[in-house]
Amino acid sequence: MIPSAILLGAYSIGYFPMAGSDDNISWYSPDPRTIIPLDGYNIPRSTRQLIRKRIFRVETDRSFENVIKGCAGREETWINQEIVESYVELHRLGHAHSIESYDSEGLAGGLYGVALGGAFFGESMFSLRSGASKAALAFLLEFLVERGFTLLDTQYITPHLQMFGAVEIPRSEYIRLLGKSIRLPAHFTAQGIKSII
Repeated sequence: MIPSAILLGAYSIGYFPMAGSDDNISWYSPDPRTIIPLDGYNIPRSTRQLIRKRIFRVETDRSFENVIKGCAGREETWINQEIVESYVELHRLGHAHSIESYDSEGLAGGLYGVALGGAFFGESMFSLRSGASKAALAFLLEFLVERGFTLLDTQYITPHLQMFGAVEIPRSEYIRLLGKSIRLPAHFTAQGIKSII
């Protein structure tokens, strides 16, 4: 297991871990880095329509371990057992968090990440039902803004994230934003928060 102090120290200087196909952990700090600007994100029209239909109930920190295991449950993954155990411990300590989408059948999708000051580092997301992870991300964006966060790091760009306004910035700019954000007194105190969206 990766010690929590090492994980948090790495995030504070712009690094995150990923497991390779050989299960060894490597550390990454990509250039460019992808963020979703919290002062200029976009909720796609299809996601807004989904929210209006009130299909999903979104909750926080109710089932962290099931979320990270859901994110790991694919043919190719960088989330091995060591990663799972490390982030479950980080969650126990109050630094790693999950946003979960539920429907009438139970957990339908979600995402997890790490909070440090006013920065949230999105790690991975998954969907068992169409739109579940998008509902969770839409909730996360508004949740972070309400709590005074200023940085949402998504590491790498994808078409899915671009729909929400994700942009690539130089690593030097990311490190500058990171340094300012982690010093803020924002708190991801969320357990029990519920939203019908």
